[in-house]
Amino acid sequence: MSNSIRWRGLLVLALLILALVSLAPTFYPQALPDWWRKTFDPIQLGLDLQGGMHLVLGVDVDKAVESRFDSMIDQAENLLRERDIVYKRVSRTGPDRLAVTVYDKEAGDRVDLLLRDSFPSLEPLTAATDSGFIDKQYRLSDREIEAIKDYAVRQALETMRNRVDQFGVSEPTLQRQSDNRILIQLPGIKDPERAIALLGKTARLEFKMVAEEVNLEDALRGNLPPGTQLLYERRVDPRTGTASETPLVVQEKTVLTGDLLSDAQVRIDTRFNDPYVSIDFNAVGARRFDQITAANVGKRMAIVLDDTVYSAPVIRERISGGSAQVSGSFTEQEATDLAIVQRAGSLPAPVKILEDRTVGPSLGHDSIRQGVVSILIGGLLVILVMVIYYRLSGLIANTTLVLNIFFIMAMLSLFKATLTLPGIAGIVLTIGMAVDANVLIFERIREELRIGKTARAAVDAGFSKALSSIVDSNLTTLIAALVLFQFGTGPVKGFAVTLSIGIVSSMFTALVVSRLIFDYFLDRRQIRRLSI
Repeated sequence: MSNSIRWRGLLVLALLILALVSLAPTFYPQALPDWWRKTFDPIQLGLDLQGGMHLVLGVDVDKAVESRFDSMIDQAENLLRERDIVYKRVSRTGPDRLAVTVYDKEAGDRVDLLLRDSFPSLEPLTAATDSGFIDKQYRLSDREIEAIKDYAVRQALETMRNRVDQFGVSEPTLQRQSDNRILIQLPGIKDPERAIALLGKTARLEFKMVAEEVNLEDALRGNLPPGTQLLYERRVDPRTGTASETPLVVQEKTVLTGDLLSDAQVRIDTRFNDPYVSIDFNAVGARRFDQITAANVGKRMAIVLDDTVYSAPVIRERISGGSAQVSGSFTEQEATDLAIVQRAGSLPAPVKILEDRTVGPSLGHDSIRQGVVSILIGGLLVILVMVIYYRLSGLIANTTLVLNIFFIMAMLSLFKATLTLPGIAGIVLTIGMAVDANVLIFERIREELRIGKTARAAVDAGFSKALSSIVDSNLTTLIAALVLFQFGTGPVKGFAVTLSIGIVSSMFTALVVSRLIFDYFLDRRQIRRLSI
């Protein structure tokens, strides 16, 4: 028995030391060396305890439908040319409708067959005849429209999650809501304006050829040739920091998009010491970029982000490496944010900030203080009841209760879990539940003592007979807590975290630590009568 006590004692001591080491950064952050603070993080507080940002974003799903429909029109034109189908034009006739104008019925039949095979979601409408031409009309099905809208919200949510992860916020909350909305909570955010700019940026990166032949004066007066658009190139004076915009006419057709990027990193121009964003294309993008640069040597290519031209360099030679750079007199933070949104991906549709609230830390301080008070009051009441009812054995239960709370806090730190206000409620509930196992054990020991067993035999039988009941009751609660954690969000998940950790910790302290204390006194002190 003495060897068993020694090994169990060493295990509890090792866990206690680990708990002390992991909790030190939470209580004494300034008194520890850097390596300690980097190895063990302090307990992270949720939005309701430390303050932060609460955002509700609305996704403009109609724009996603328009963008998808424009892409389908562009693909349809390419297919018609590839199949040598003679047509006059492909035009949009509504938000979800297009018309292909052909010269005869035979060409119309070929168009019907091609679009039916290539775009099953397009529904044919009645063809119209005008001045000898035939307009083959189609509309996007309602089912496809709803699928595009749903995908736009899901993709926006995933893009937001990627951006937040790279922004470095601990334990953010991102949740889809009804009416195409996304809830975002960012605990402890230090720069709300930067976060809003980062999350709200559509970040659609496009490469367009500059329309050099267009007269700029005519374009400014609104006389734009078909297939071109007027954009503005952003320039910042490095000496004064003054931003200016220069008009530039580009081809409306996008030759390459940021969807084909594989990476984006901030680099520093060694000549001028200015930051820029270096981008690398994936295999498809690299091949397409190679083709574009080979066919347009000597021409200017505009690099456009959210309809703003950041640079329009001349293509000096064919670029086969699949790499490019976006420069535009950025500050280092602007370049970093641009790299983040490019790595995370562009949003499929614009988003609007519908609700923006900053939760102050004063509410968190009040919540923490009230939570600590509730834990202390609940703990003291439990301790008092256990001492009165079970006397010295109650002190053993109280010792394990204190260790239980200590271990719960340590596991929150080690697992980098976030402590929320509902999480504090979970700790309070755990305090009440933690002594249940001890109560089951003590009542079994009492039963064994009543039938005349010795203290040693009563303790052995008490722990043995109570084991199955303790495991069954805690296991079912643990399963329920894990289900809440898996499918719950926000406050529910915070409650489930501390409840799950508390159950595991309370079972360990009741079955291992309590038994260790009993065995130590029974073995070393030769106790013949239990105070229970």
